[in-house]
Amino acid sequence: MDLDRAMEQNPHMMSYIKDRSRSNPVPVFVEKLNEEMASLKKVNIVYPVGDPIFIHIFNGPSGGKLYHAIEPTLSDDEMHRLDEVRDQILELAPTHRSDDMEEDMEKRIDELFEQVTYPKGSRQTIFDRMRGRKVPIGDDEKDHITYMLKRDLARGGLIEPLLRDPYLEDIHAVGLNNISVVHKIFGMLRTNLRFRSEKELDLFIRSTSERMGRPVTDARPIVDGALPDGSRMNIIYSEDVSKGGASFTIRKFFEKPPTMPQLVRWGTFSAKMAAYLWLCLEYGMSLFVSGETASGKTTTLNAMLSFINMRKKIYSAEDTPEVVVPHEVWQRLITRETVFDEARVELFDLVKTALRSRPDYIIIGEVRGKEGSAAFQAMQTGHAVISTFHASSVAKMIQRFTGDPINVPIRFIDNMNLALFQEIIYDEGRILRRCSAIEEIIKYSKEKGGVLTRTIFEWDPIRDRHYFTGMYNSYILEHKIAPKMGLEFSKDIYTELERRERMIKAMVEHNIIGYDQVNDVFRAYSEGGWEAIPRELRG
Repeated sequence: MDLDRAMEQNPHMMSYIKDRSRSNPVPVFVEKLNEEMASLKKVNIVYPVGDPIFIHIFNGPSGGKLYHAIEPTLSDDEMHRLDEVRDQILELAPTHRSDDMEEDMEKRIDELFEQVTYPKGSRQTIFDRMRGRKVPIGDDEKDHITYMLKRDLARGGLIEPLLRDPYLEDIHAVGLNNISVVHKIFGMLRTNLRFRSEKELDLFIRSTSERMGRPVTDARPIVDGALPDGSRMNIIYSEDVSKGGASFTIRKFFEKPPTMPQLVRWGTFSAKMAAYLWLCLEYGMSLFVSGETASGKTTTLNAMLSFINMRKKIYSAEDTPEVVVPHEVWQRLITRETVFDEARVELFDLVKTALRSRPDYIIIGEVRGKEGSAAFQAMQTGHAVISTFHASSVAKMIQRFTGDPINVPIRFIDNMNLALFQEIIYDEGRILRRCSAIEEIIKYSKEKGGVLTRTIFEWDPIRDRHYFTGMYNSYILEHKIAPKMGLEFSKDIYTELERRERMIKAMVEHNIIGYDQVNDVFRAYSEGGWEAIPRELRG
């Protein structure tokens, strides 16, 4: 599709481009964005996110980049008819069966729309007049009005364009201000979308929280839950708490998350780091991915799971569903909130339940409280545990684990094998994420009065390079994994590390970075070993 065809098929797009082009250059139409666009000083591009919505990103008057959603718009007269149609549909809707499926809801809206409208210019029958007043709708406005109905009643409402955009990470709204987004390529951007009134914002927040099953109220002004598509939403409802007005933040969920070869391409990890993690995950090491908010912890956790043998049994425990596991034997456990204590299911309960089911790996979305002590009990009994955590260094991580409310005895900390640390960096408007260090947990030493650790990988922020400081000096590789592999000489593990590094590099070079592609490769490896891997990837 090109710009001319997009405008021909979408009159609202044509109107927008013509209006903009009177005093600005015509934007470039692209079907997909790429990472190189982040370095552009001047941006003026339009891309589709699913008919009839397009996104326009361009340099604003002050030099910063702006984000405009292009979707059908209605005149004041059309808005009046939309309100009439919506009121009648909502009045009739309770007489129809309830269904949570979006497609069925949209089909039902189409059926109800036909019942409450008639073509403008035609005459109503006596039966129509007896049933009540129908709304006259012209052929040229029917598509726009039905789009708005479906958008507001069955989809994401005002933020539907943002929910559809695959290049967004976060959506943030405060009161009646313009909504802001975090774009994967262009960073923080202000959008042209905003709620028109407190009533509209209130209705959106209340209805959305109810869809999540965690209704917000004045008595319970802060809620955290998952949208139907899996995106994580935090709502702050009361003006007493949020002085700028009711607010919400949505962390976008992607059904097929980025893979480790993709993270290597982005520079988050080096190929050798990926190879090291592959060995650790395949041979049952326990690790925590730690870092500040939005540093990419969950993305890294999801990417690493492909390294686990596909025949293993996986259990995951989370507050909101963010972990995506490619294995066939995967039990997904989610907490449940309720006003009744006896009906509440907490993360601690889920981890204990997982232990009784004897999984090979237990994945905890994020450790914040007493579930951390259950995680260490799981490690002590031979289960591999993988989780995320908030700490900026290994010393602070140990400090948090051994203090309230987790309270893990310091002599048990060495049941964890690895701590991986991530950072988020803003570079000339771009958002970069880097693994800043990987630390091996060696042992607790009573004589030294603490836990002995060793930095195995370091990131140099000046050169933006990762360095392997553990060559012939890795405790985990030589003393934990080499014996499991049956290696007579523990130093031979580094030859295996290099072989896996070559394969990761080959996957990046051959553009094997998609979720299904990557998991097909590792599934073949799990089933048939190195001989099952395509020759061009074996290095």
